[in-house]
Amino acid sequence: MTTLPRPTTTLTADDARRIALRAQGLLGAPDRRAGVRGVLRHLGAVQLDTISVLARSHELVPYARLGAVGRKAVEAAYWTDAHAFEYWSHAACILPIEEWPHFAFRRRAYRDRPHWHHELPDGAYDQVIKQLRAEGPLTATELGGAKKTNDWWDWSGTKVAVERALMYGEVVCVERRGWKRVYDLAERAVPAALLHDELDDSECLRRLVRLAGESLGVGTRADIADYHRLKAEQVDAVIADSGLVPVEVEGWGKPAWADPAALATPPRGRHRTTLLSPFDSLIWERARTERIFGFTHRLEAYVPRPKRVHGYFAMPVLAGGRLVGRVDPAREGRTLVAKQVTLDGVKAVPAVAQALVEAATWVDCADVRVERVDAPELREPLNRELAGLLG
Repeated sequence: MTTLPRPTTTLTADDARRIALRAQGLLGAPDRRAGVRGVLRHLGAVQLDTISVLARSHELVPYARLGAVGRKAVEAAYWTDAHAFEYWSHAACILPIEEWPHFAFRRRAYRDRPHWHHELPDGAYDQVIKQLRAEGPLTATELGGAKKTNDWWDWSGTKVAVERALMYGEVVCVERRGWKRVYDLAERAVPAALLHDELDDSECLRRLVRLAGESLGVGTRADIADYHRLKAEQVDAVIADSGLVPVEVEGWGKPAWADPAALATPPRGRHRTTLLSPFDSLIWERARTERIFGFTHRLEAYVPRPKRVHGYFAMPVLAGGRLVGRVDPAREGRTLVAKQVTLDGVKAVPAVAQALVEAATWVDCADVRVERVDAPELREPLNRELAGLLG
């Protein structure tokens, strides 16, 4: 293993928190001119998920940073002009198209993979490529059907083939239509200058480690590895040459690395007050969220209802650079319903009210109704605050 230099910079826990917030676009003036595309480039990856309560997670991420950006504009920003592609990063993510060459290491790994969950029927792969060349872009349904039965896991031969081609890099998801992937050949969808697998694994990994460090601002090896789901040994092999610098963060108890640009200027500016998707890259890694914010968060959508503590899709509330509560939202007509609200004391009431009202406006709701507050004595103050904001 490469011997790394000893840290020459020590950060307080608050320094690290503010650096992380700025790196994630949640501290300082948002770059509205760059818009959603700027957010995507800044973060390096925006996670996709099937759950839609207020909106889908890939819409909530730019909203959290830019405010009430039009939802149609969000989709258009991702998918028009060959700006982005969907691939396996932290999970299924939207990625800037410029990073296509740097995922060559993962495409090669998939091509060399000996075992798959779904068997690929003879001839199905070639048929999918032939059909896309003649008729694409197409959904799996348009290609011949996505499933053999109604079971979510029971893929048709066509679906197996096109997903395999996606992982190999011969096919690209060029948009989501009604949440279905729309597939086309990479040779048509990826700009010619980027359509190659020429970079070796080390070069790919150096780039992704550097990008993760820039997107996090400062992080441990586990934080950096998790961002694009790299293995610890992959990070170890390249981090010394990644351009990130070793730092010590008080209270972390683990080696850390920082983006040197993040250390060059103190993180200052306006804090966003907003609801966060549980899949937002600020908080998608639970151990990091606990270390930086002292906030334990768990997505409970897949937890049986009687065992849920904070609700189906509890969204953390960010205010003043802290996580100050949670809201489990729903919609009934033009009313945003806060099914369950958890507040970090009475001081959190104005911020949670502000976050609820802004979110309601964004999804075209005219009212907010609070159903349950974990601390009952804060229900009335929250309702008063909401009434004042809603006029």
